[in-house]
Amino acid sequence: MANYILVMDQGTTGSRGVVYDEKGKTVAIDYEEYEQFFPNSGWWEQSGKTVWEVTLRTSRNAIKKAGLTGKDIAAIGIANQRETTTIWDKATGEPIYNTIVWGCRRTADICAKLIEEGYNDTVNKKTGLVIDPTYSGSKIRWILDEVEGAQERAEKGELLFGTIDCWLLYNLTKGKVHATDYSNAARSMVMNAHELKWDDELLSMLNIPKCMLPEIKPSVGIFGYTDPEWFGAEIPITGIAGDQSAALFGQACFEEGAAKNTYGTSAVPLMYTGDVAPETEKGLLTVAWGKDGKVKYSMGASILIAGQVIQWLRDKINLVDHAAKTSVMAESIPDNGGVFFVPAFTGLGAPHWNTGARGMIIGITAATSKEQITRAALESMAYQTRDLLEEMERNSGIKLKELKVDGGASKNDFLMQFQADILNCRVVRPKDIETTALGACYLAGLGCGIFKSEDEIKELWEADRVFEPQMDEETRENLYAQWCKAVEKSKDWL
Repeated sequence: MANYILVMDQGTTGSRGVVYDEKGKTVAIDYEEYEQFFPNSGWWEQSGKTVWEVTLRTSRNAIKKAGLTGKDIAAIGIANQRETTTIWDKATGEPIYNTIVWGCRRTADICAKLIEEGYNDTVNKKTGLVIDPTYSGSKIRWILDEVEGAQERAEKGELLFGTIDCWLLYNLTKGKVHATDYSNAARSMVMNAHELKWDDELLSMLNIPKCMLPEIKPSVGIFGYTDPEWFGAEIPITGIAGDQSAALFGQACFEEGAAKNTYGTSAVPLMYTGDVAPETEKGLLTVAWGKDGKVKYSMGASILIAGQVIQWLRDKINLVDHAAKTSVMAESIPDNGGVFFVPAFTGLGAPHWNTGARGMIIGITAATSKEQITRAALESMAYQTRDLLEEMERNSGIKLKELKVDGGASKNDFLMQFQADILNCRVVRPKDIETTALGACYLAGLGCGIFKSEDEIKELWEADRVFEPQMDEETRENLYAQWCKAVEKSKDWL
């Protein structure tokens, strides 16, 4: 009997294939990175074809490492980088342009024009978002403008759009299914978050033909079946969610006010609000997931640069030789020496929404050390998290009591303790920090019947370590005030 779940955890820098058993325990993992392209300042691309090939390869390898075959897999779950945009030829399945990554800022001018034309309130009321280059809508518009003949071909129904979940699903089914889920569609800037459908007014605003858009489906349920060529069996795909929604589900955040933060290339704090869709002018509302004929809402947004700042210290300026050593470096000194690092490499996302901001290290003196700069880089993730969570508290009226954490940087004990200190609330790290993949496992498991309920999933969740706040209030508020001052200085550089 097939009782294993395969998860395709498709992230920004690479794809992970993970096989889980019927208790949600990891059996095997395979991971592979893919090349990133930065053709101009603020631009960010990937090869859609490579993303598919790597995702397929890591999935096959994970099954092989587990000593299984495709016939042992009961279902597939997909978690993916949100907003990242691919447009492909319906007839050939070939992308007409590189995949444009969520963090790409090339569409700033398109967004500025829409804001100038007075569309921001309309977008905010209908989608819960603000007009920003992060979201898929402006990326679609850019490709249709810049690829010769693309607009005309799209209007004829010859081109298809999809976020990465949709692109993978299309390839897995060999073109039989063109669909996405509510959590991904909600990040497009053209889905009405209240009516749960593509919005004609927003599509008209961007002149996007509706015929190129995928069907929107619940996050739990049968999306389609894999072609037998890929795994030697027709496996149902029964769970799909954007990576951050998947992480929220994987952290068992099923009660109003429950919150998590995923520390990856970016960082994305999310707070579960359930049936309530809070009004927010800062673009923080999104659909968490859809199942059983209903959707659940959450508040949150992307901190554009989180773990990537450590990669920059390592790969670009050789300040550290391994990310794992940053915790020791930070703990080797008593404080940051007055140094603050605002990693606005491609602007600032929520809640600042300043595309003209650029990175800044301030407070440097002749005595500044690499340890202090490294510590300031780590601290920047915690400060940015507070920026967003305070905005969520204001909009929801819910006071944060606890933050569940996951993702690669959550292994950094210094960062987790500093996060607890600067938030003045406990931070809880689970035993399985890859909760994005775990959430996709749970969603797919609900979709195929391996898991029966959210209550069962809550019982499976296990904590590893709790970080309690230790910093006095005066120190905490002084540090945060200096951070806010540094952020203001970084804005509108361009």
